[in-house]
Amino acid sequence: MSEPKGNIFQWKLHGDGKTLAPGEVVEPDERLTWTRTAGIGAQHVIAMFGATFLVPILTGFDPSTTLFFTAMSTALFLLINRNVLPSYLGSSFGFIAPITAVTTAHKGIAVASFGIMVTGILLALIGIAVHYAGAKWIDIIMPPVVNGAIVAIIGFNLAPSVWNNFQAAPDTAIVTLLAVLLIAVLFKGLLGRLNILLGVIVGYAYACFRGQVDFSAISGAAWVGLPKFHMPQADFTILPMFLPVVLVLVAENVGHVKSVAQMTGRDYDDQMGTALLADGLGTTLAGFGGGSGTTTYGENIGVMAATKVYSTAAYWCAAGFALILSLCPKFGAVINTIPAGVLGGVTTLLYGMIGMIGIRIWVENKVNFDKPLNIMVAAITMIIAIGQFAFTVNGISFNGIAIGTIVILVAYHGLKAVGKMTGTIEKNDPDIL
Repeated sequence: MSEPKGNIFQWKLHGDGKTLAPGEVVEPDERLTWTRTAGIGAQHVIAMFGATFLVPILTGFDPSTTLFFTAMSTALFLLINRNVLPSYLGSSFGFIAPITAVTTAHKGIAVASFGIMVTGILLALIGIAVHYAGAKWIDIIMPPVVNGAIVAIIGFNLAPSVWNNFQAAPDTAIVTLLAVLLIAVLFKGLLGRLNILLGVIVGYAYACFRGQVDFSAISGAAWVGLPKFHMPQADFTILPMFLPVVLVLVAENVGHVKSVAQMTGRDYDDQMGTALLADGLGTTLAGFGGGSGTTTYGENIGVMAATKVYSTAAYWCAAGFALILSLCPKFGAVINTIPAGVLGGVTTLLYGMIGMIGIRIWVENKVNFDKPLNIMVAAITMIIAIGQFAFTVNGISFNGIAIGTIVILVAYHGLKAVGKMTGTIEKNDPDIL
């Protein structure tokens, strides 16, 4: 693999900048003409749009504010990584469960923002540690059986909220879900990858036909204006619900860096720490100003795979487009009119997919569930999350995700140590990492 080299705001023109032969690649430090680069950037915005806007809608955050901070976080990510690592930072679904828990407890969005900000700070610190000490220690703390379980429970813990939205308008939810599924299998390329966005549009149109959409807030919204910023409100009792999200963000960022390295044929090992640092700072910034936490997006990996254009210039254009949209309150007001039925339909798939990503981690790493330790700790963790275990100790709240994360980390490493001491687990057993 070649070493990435970046010059801030300097990209070589690829060929004539206009034509690409089949399979031809535009490298991260190259670009097409600015018109074509902007077009690719627009595709990246469209690709991340559906998922990024669902997070604030589902959690009560302002869509325009969230979009504003995705633009700022993306710019920060590109700068910190010296324009060599292409990525768009969209809203992280990992924050939905803790934000929902906080707002359900009537503690408010400002308190949730505090949790997001602290999570970002911790992720940034992990990024610094990885940059100087390497990422091996992450693999030791979070072997695949642990990592997969934590990612899985982030999604499966949200199942009850899906049902609540689904029941609000079952017909709309079914239409939305069917649209998302059918678009994915009926169309190839980028169109098929936009199945979530297009499915939401279909569901929204159906909801309008059924009279389920309230347009009253749109007329009063301005065409141009700043997003609604707000400061976080400190409440340390909610942190156990947020801190497990750090582990998910680490997994997402590491996976993103590895995917880009595989696609481009470049060695991005040195960017592992800076990617985590950049996302951590972006999430911290978002939490401080009232946006949802950010993460690298697989949707944009799909755009790069389809276009073979890895230019970071396209991501600067994407950030610019997102920033412009965030400064249009009327646009945000339209997004806020998406009804519960549509959300219920699309999240039936999305939350399930988050859970299945955790299962995929088990499959790809060939976790051996014939081993009692592996299956026991995974089983307990899944039930804790799906059953939505919850309790409060000295005013500090623990939800299913927090409890499940603590349990699997303590149980896995604790039982493994006991097993090695008693000889029931061999010290060099390759299936017990």
